[in-house]
Amino acid sequence: MENQLDAASSQLGPQIIESWSRVRGRLRDEVGEVEYRTWLRQMTLAGVEGDEAVVVLPSRFLRDWVRDQYGDRLRALWQAEHQGIRRIDIRVSPETRPAAFAAAAPPQDAAREPAAEPVAAPAAAPAASAPVVAAPERARPAESRAEPSPALDPRFTFDTFVVGKPNEFAHACARRVAERPASPGFNPLFLYGGVGLGKTHLMHAIAWTIRESDPSRTVSYMSAEKFMYRFIAALRSQSTMEFKESLRSVDVLMIDDLQFLIGKDNTQEEFFHTFNALVDAGKQIVVSSDKPPSDLAGIEDRLRTRLGCGMVADIHATTYELRLSILESKAAGAGVAVPSKVLEFLAHRITSNVRELEGALNRLIAHANLFGRSITLEGAQEVLHDILRAHDRRVTIEEIQKRVAEHYHIRLTDMSSARRARNVARPRQVAMYLAKQLTARSLPEIGRRFGNRDHTTVMHAVSRVAELMQQDSAFAEDVELLRRMLET
Repeated sequence: MENQLDAASSQLGPQIIESWSRVRGRLRDEVGEVEYRTWLRQMTLAGVEGDEAVVVLPSRFLRDWVRDQYGDRLRALWQAEHQGIRRIDIRVSPETRPAAFAAAAPPQDAAREPAAEPVAAPAAAPAASAPVVAAPERARPAESRAEPSPALDPRFTFDTFVVGKPNEFAHACARRVAERPASPGFNPLFLYGGVGLGKTHLMHAIAWTIRESDPSRTVSYMSAEKFMYRFIAALRSQSTMEFKESLRSVDVLMIDDLQFLIGKDNTQEEFFHTFNALVDAGKQIVVSSDKPPSDLAGIEDRLRTRLGCGMVADIHATTYELRLSILESKAAGAGVAVPSKVLEFLAHRITSNVRELEGALNRLIAHANLFGRSITLEGAQEVLHDILRAHDRRVTIEEIQKRVAEHYHIRLTDMSSARRARNVARPRQVAMYLAKQLTARSLPEIGRRFGNRDHTTVMHAVSRVAELMQQDSAFAEDVELLRRMLET
């Protein structure tokens, strides 16, 4: 290494070497150690041609960044050192890095930075006065491009995504991005919604569709947490440039659960620069979070603004109809016959998120397979007692009226109306019966909630429903289903 230093110093000239060392040292002091290591450490002085100093870097991306961000300052520092040098030419030349870098590094670099990997020096280095020609730019080899994400779940495709009112807009946006990445107005695509509503499913579906339609496209999917850990690991191993270039080489970057970056300023800044580089290059970005960009407190304003400049699509909480459709789809996919009453019961009782809903169904199916039992309402309540208990709540008369009206397809106002038609009177009696069974309200109070009816009317309704349940098993099953969906 010492021989290389001596050879390079004599060829570039001692004054030029000393000037370059001071330029680098002053630049390091100005920008700070972290920024210097990230962007400027790999600068190499290749030579001087007339009034122009030639600086080379090992990649096109790094060349462009240094030229845009530090070019003017490099020229000013050079002019302060050498009035004869008025221009800086920043080029790409991977082959010249090791020997020239060693020659040009200031004395303090040797103590602060690890030595460059030993590589054979060029056969003949140019004299200081001779023109220096950088090696021609070459496309990055395939190995340097980020590999397609191995984290994609084969179950999460558009074919297995159940569409309903709460998610139809997000689904349509995801389809558009999958079929036409980086379309105007859809880059970035920002998906947001509560836990377990299908954001990750849609992101995986986008990735699968893009990879299947065009295998040459590189898709990288990762959680925001993994993005942060990879960034920290790159800082520790002093390989931040490899990390940056691996991300900037992809065609589609997908970051899940962006809210994890709240309060992590350095990682946010790195993501911001990656975001800008990809969007400016016409590459697609897909991001998910639990809140819209405007509500992400703790995210820098400039990043929040950029995230909201494309398409923002929300996924609402599931409706009963969507939950039931999801359960029917999952049961059919598992090849298991689950009674419709059980599916309706689960769709009514487990409303928090789809993951818990699917987990409950999977547990029922596994229990039935392990013990060779058929799936029933009673069995579901026993097997899922812990999940159901977590979803228990105090039932009100108003909720009973609403649920019964929906079940029998009548208007809510019919519960307190004077109508006596059987298709109205029977559901009203069922609601009174359930109010007596599931609440602590007195008969007179229940009567008042049903159009100021007398307590004897409530007593008659309760006894009549109990009698019909003894006589008609189908009717009894209906009432029992309603009770299980409402019980505390």
